[in-house]
Amino acid sequence: MFERKDIDKMIADGRLDQRIREVYGCHVRETAGYADRFRKAAAKFEEIFPDNPSGNIGLYSAPGRTEIGGNHTDHQQGCVLSGSVSLDTIAAAAPNGTETVRFYSEGYGMTSVDLHELKPQETEKNTSAALIRGMASLAAAKGFAIHGFDAYCLSSVLSGSGLSSSAAFETLNGVILANLFCGDALDAVEIAKMGQQAENVFFGKPCGLQDQTASSVGGLVAIDFQDPRNPKIEKIPPMADMGYQLCIIDSHSSHDDLTGEYAAIPAEMNAVAAFFGKEHLRGITADDLLVNAKAIREQCGDRALLRAFHFVRENIRAKEEASAVKAGNYPEFLRLVNESGRSSWMYLQNTAVPGSVRHQAVNTALALCDMILDGRGAFRVHGGGFAGTIQAFVPQDMVEEFQEKIEQVLGKGSCYRLNIRPAGGTVI
Repeated sequence: MFERKDIDKMIADGRLDQRIREVYGCHVRETAGYADRFRKAAAKFEEIFPDNPSGNIGLYSAPGRTEIGGNHTDHQQGCVLSGSVSLDTIAAAAPNGTETVRFYSEGYGMTSVDLHELKPQETEKNTSAALIRGMASLAAAKGFAIHGFDAYCLSSVLSGSGLSSSAAFETLNGVILANLFCGDALDAVEIAKMGQQAENVFFGKPCGLQDQTASSVGGLVAIDFQDPRNPKIEKIPPMADMGYQLCIIDSHSSHDDLTGEYAAIPAEMNAVAAFFGKEHLRGITADDLLVNAKAIREQCGDRALLRAFHFVRENIRAKEEASAVKAGNYPEFLRLVNESGRSSWMYLQNTAVPGSVRHQAVNTALALCDMILDGRGAFRVHGGGFAGTIQAFVPQDMVEEFQEKIEQVLGKGSCYRLNIRPAGGTVI
């Protein structure tokens, strides 16, 4: 932690440049843009919290994530391939000497959380206060003396974008708590598990562990959730210059009121697993489903069977994608990405809200990618689906054309060019 004037000096004379490049994996010419965000966060912190007891400020960052393979496989103890991205949520923070967290988010205002009460609060469901309280509660449950802190936060991770702004927010809080009160004793996987529990129990949203793990651990990671309490995490070497730009396309659709749609996916998959006397689909094969398809349809329904078909193939695909990247076999990797996208659209059915005829923003974005790319590159829905964003790998020689045509339909700023960043949640 440093005094504000020292932070300004370090940014001005370039002493933070190397650290920024380590975290973001960015080119030298991009360093100043990232540094300016931290300068702003520190300045706004001092403006909003002039009573900072120590006078020192810490700087923190947690990335959004893009799921590259394994759409809705994590909650079935399956495999995923995921990566942290160059969009992130950052904060300037410091202990405030009280038992209250005061968390100011740019564009949203102040959230205050009294830490005298660490149990879930029904009135906080689906709010940032629930996540702040949840992360503090879970850190305290590990035996750490957690106290109040002040934070000024700004984020480039679009809310509701499928890039997991909630996981970035949870990871950011975990890193702040670990640094201020836990002697940095919470590792990345612990923070990810805390984030999932905070979202499940305090926020009230069922989710797997993929988003939090990708954000907290960082880089390109292959994750096997066969043992969900101790997932196997393999850092994959960064993609070499494969000749394709990772683009995220914002469909401008909202995640509001979609909790039921998200919850139905694991519920229906679990129903098929229960048909076989299991809790999850891991270990069930395509042949098992085919042999028992008639009975599964009668007991669980057609959509449940289709979603089970998606899982058994998608789980294999996620592992094959990781192997293709490690081998530098990018044509095979792109083939698998496209196959994953088709499976999500056809079997998983998480690209449009059932019954919605006039508004199918995600399907429209997918169709645009299909028409524009015309057999080149790859594209797919990612994240929870139903709303938010899709992912495309666009040949470098047509990135400008692709972005222009996408934004002609979906609006200026709908197509983001991203990179996989090396670092997860971190102290700057």
